[in-house]
Amino acid sequence: MTEPLPPPRARQTVKRLLMALASAVLIGGTIWGFMEGRAERDMEAERERPVNAPQRLSRVNDDPIITLDAATLRESGLELALLPSATDREQVRAYGTVLDLQQFTDLANNISSAKAQLLSAEAKAAASKPAFDRATQLNKNGQIVSTAQVQTTEAAFHVDEAAVAAAQSLIRTSTATAYQAWGPALGKALVERNEQLARLIGRQDVLLQITVPPGVSLNAAPANAFAEIDAQRRLPIAFVSSATKTDPRIQGVSYFYSAPFDQALIPGMNVLALLPSDKDVEGSVVPKTATVWWQGKAWIYLATGSNTFTRREVATGQTAADNASYVVSGLPKDAQVVIKGAQALLSEEFRAQVQVGEEDRK
Repeated sequence: MTEPLPPPRARQTVKRLLMALASAVLIGGTIWGFMEGRAERDMEAERERPVNAPQRLSRVNDDPIITLDAATLRESGLELALLPSATDREQVRAYGTVLDLQQFTDLANNISSAKAQLLSAEAKAAASKPAFDRATQLNKNGQIVSTAQVQTTEAAFHVDEAAVAAAQSLIRTSTATAYQAWGPALGKALVERNEQLARLIGRQDVLLQITVPPGVSLNAAPANAFAEIDAQRRLPIAFVSSATKTDPRIQGVSYFYSAPFDQALIPGMNVLALLPSDKDVEGSVVPKTATVWWQGKAWIYLATGSNTFTRREVATGQTAADNASYVVSGLPKDAQVVIKGAQALLSEEFRAQVQVGEEDRK
């Protein structure tokens, strides 16, 4: 038996209830979505908010002072050392160029060729002179040799004599050119083809022209010096002779130095040379590991307290003999320098500068 339908009024009531329930569900979902999105935005903003570093930056006499709290100081792994004093021979910073030896090699070949020509001409003259003398003697003693034959042998002998003279003149000219262009030491090497020439032409050694800055003079060119390939590497160089002309770009006194062949020493390359002078310089020994480079300058961090550090520029023109440190004048006596972790301090200093700038804008 079929159940009777609810009256129309009841059906309308049920319909309204269902619509109200759907609206409540929709409004509740909207509110929940809004609250959830707001929470996510708050979390994202919290993640993006810059973390206030515990470091603080201040200035004393315009010098930056960076302060580390105890926890950061423990975690940083900084190592400090007392700077020892040292006396070292003052080094003159000079400018060097690796020379292209093509003209040098060509001149050596020209001298060798002229010597070979002389030997050939002398050999021919040595053979034609007896022939000429013999023909002359036979012509005098009985007309066995005609006058025409005598004249022919004489002409051959004079031609050979002229060849000898030409070869000798070429050797003299080439020798003079060698001495004028390359100086006495290299000129002698070109003429005599000694071991120095063999090493240069065979690329066992390279030749550098070292020029000191204008106004700088040395009592004598040091026998041994160094050429810096980069900040961490240098090569020994040996004095050859004074150069016969200066570098037109520098206009200072120039010298020739030789160096063992190295892949980094390419002809035309510019290098920095360190020439020891006869003067002594006193200073503090600063390890290269303690330096950081910024804006093309070298800096170190000195400890000014138990947890405070200041950045100080240092000159790197005086490299110690071990090539692992610099001898720097003007640093405080008994100064403690950060020998490990200086780069981290530099990063913290500029991070603090950025943080201070943001706080000022607020």
